[in-house]
Amino acid sequence: MFWSNALVIVVLAGAAFILSRQRAIAVVEGNLGNLHSRPGYHGLYAALWTFLVGTLVLIVLAGLLSIWTDRVMFDALPEDSQKLEHIQQVQLIEDAKALAQNEIVSTANNARTAEIRAELAKVYRSWKSVQAWLVPIGSIGMALAALSFALGQVRPRFRARNQSEWVIQGLLLASAGLAILTTLGIVLSLIGETMKFFSHVPIYKFLFGTHWSPLSGVFEGKINPDSVGAIPLFTGTLLITLIAMLVAVPVGLMAAIYLSDYASATTRAWAKPLLELLAGIPTVVYGFFAVVTLAPLIRGAGESLGLSVASESALAAGMVMGIMIIPFISSLSDDVINAVPQSLRDGSYGLGATKAETLTRVVLPAALPGIVSAVLLGMSRAIGETMIVVMAAGQGANLTWNPLAAVTTVTVQIVALISGDTEADTAAGPAFALGFTLFCITLIFNVIALRIVQKYRQKYD
Repeated sequence: MFWSNALVIVVLAGAAFILSRQRAIAVVEGNLGNLHSRPGYHGLYAALWTFLVGTLVLIVLAGLLSIWTDRVMFDALPEDSQKLEHIQQVQLIEDAKALAQNEIVSTANNARTAEIRAELAKVYRSWKSVQAWLVPIGSIGMALAALSFALGQVRPRFRARNQSEWVIQGLLLASAGLAILTTLGIVLSLIGETMKFFSHVPIYKFLFGTHWSPLSGVFEGKINPDSVGAIPLFTGTLLITLIAMLVAVPVGLMAAIYLSDYASATTRAWAKPLLELLAGIPTVVYGFFAVVTLAPLIRGAGESLGLSVASESALAAGMVMGIMIIPFISSLSDDVINAVPQSLRDGSYGLGATKAETLTRVVLPAALPGIVSAVLLGMSRAIGETMIVVMAAGQGANLTWNPLAAVTTVTVQIVALISGDTEADTAAGPAFALGFTLFCITLIFNVIALRIVQKYRQKYD
């Protein structure tokens, strides 16, 4: 229903463009020189007003009615259900919604639960029927009102172009503000849940503890402060990221240098797309490759040298992750190196420098900020990777710098905690604390990289 209403609003916006454009031509009797703005701008102005007003009313009405329906269903719960836990009440309501829409629901525990579901399903159907006519009438009606208003604005001296540009500028500003507000919302939610977690667990035990077993107190419904030491997780994350970057940075940077300054146009035409194809491979495929192919090779090579290699190791996960990151670094570095002005190369060659000297002393220093950005992007990709680590490195929180041992990362543990069936205080608290700490570490890395770029970057006229 929502998308059908949105489609009607889009059609009305198109009709508004045509009608307003024709009206602008008609008011000057075809003499376009008497118009301040071209007819197309009058049409754009009307289309923008129609689409924006209709879409805004549609989103607001649909959202408010959905919230109100949930509120009514909570109020409709019988007295014997008011004593249930909130999560159980939510489950009842969700089952009632599924029942009202003829979807598959879980089997009721008893006859009373089935009766409550049926009653709630009736409430849901009644409010959905109200929403079914109120949302289209409200959104389409307001879109038509906006269309009528825009048509009334069509006059010879009306500044339709300026008004349209102001509306578009407002949209761009709103988009930028939405991105900023989203970031702030994420950070504030992390801070709030993290502070709640640290009200039960001393921060020093979390940051400097060496034992990670956050679900050890799940049956008591509380968190054991001595079992949430995150040092093993951050050690594993840094170890796997370091291995990945040792693979990706040299290979990716050398590939970018070759493609930009040494490869012929024919070689570049097929080599670069083939290299970038690695970025499109799903991470689960990389995980299978690590488990099925690379891990047995590493284990066999280690055993032949008398080394003890775990079936799941940080080395296997890091190497495969490095292969996955290569196209990110090579493609971005190649674009940055190609963006260095050819005049700098020609000047260096004119002074007698070789191609290698030109690259190391002129091109790479000029491209340093972009290369650092590419490396940071690859590092962020490695820190946030989960599937490869789960499949190739395991989930054991081991405090070790041995690349041949099984380790885990912060993101793997966050997923394991959030996706479990444990209480919120026991699972979500450590997960949010891990997320916020990882956010702070990433921010520190970005600040350090920015300082490095500002110190060593070279500017050219």
